[in-house]
Amino acid sequence: MAGLMAVAVLMGCALSGCSGAPTGPKADMSTQTVSALPAVRTESPSPAPTRIGNATPAPSWLGTRVLPVGPQGFTAAQPTPPELRNRSIITVDELPPPADGRFHATVQAVPAGVLARSSWTKNCPIAAADLRYLTVTFRGFDGRAHTGELLANARVADDLVTVFGRLFAADFPIERMRISSAVELNAPSTGDANTTEVFACRPVRGRKGWSQHAYGLAVDLNPFQNPYQKGKVVLPELATAYLDRADARPGMAQPREQAVQAFAAIGWEWGGDYRSLKDYMHFSATGG
Repeated sequence: MAGLMAVAVLMGCALSGCSGAPTGPKADMSTQTVSALPAVRTESPSPAPTRIGNATPAPSWLGTRVLPVGPQGFTAAQPTPPELRNRSIITVDELPPPADGRFHATVQAVPAGVLARSSWTKNCPIAAADLRYLTVTFRGFDGRAHTGELLANARVADDLVTVFGRLFAADFPIERMRISSAVELNAPSTGDANTTEVFACRPVRGRKGWSQHAYGLAVDLNPFQNPYQKGKVVLPELATAYLDRADARPGMAQPREQAVQAFAAIGWEWGGDYRSLKDYMHFSATGG
């Protein structure tokens, strides 16, 4: 509800008020391996080339300019920098990309090392045994196949593989897909986040209930291209150029198009359909 900081990325769900415990996940769901992609992070991500098609490397300042926080605890929305008005950034591989350029996915119990670098703790509303570690192939804005990682509720893991398989087949571009740590979730906002992810162990901001991300039952997709808006609040704060949904650009979730249709096919609802606010990045199994 993005390196890219997840405070700006996932606050869409936080401010939209998605909360409440879902029905219990299937703790005994068997581990499924769809394809044997290595689920390990590379030590040295490969350097990005200067240009691939319409995609260019990230601006050198991306993720480094901390925005001031206002008296209400939020950063004011700001004009989108020219470099990001038509955001199309080359993906820097953090996991080995598929050698054959095709879609692959793995679903497995969460490795201890992955759990340790995530935001999960024993205080989270879901047990570690009820989460699954997913790797899925995604199409970057550079047109290339990349490998992303997700933590998700065990009972929706296979459905999410189906969704991302459909998005890959449709050439729907995603900039980055990785698991955020607790430090990243609590870091000061830079307003330019764009990480696609599922799990984030945090409550709804300003309320007592847990976010659906804390149960692994919500996805934030390309947050910069699909910002959250409620009144004057926009998240990520620099994504104001993408509030114009009539100006269709790659990576945007649009009614009756690939992303919305792919999630609808598994019964998930879209935050772009909310009436009191718009949370274009947000898809959830519970509608919250």
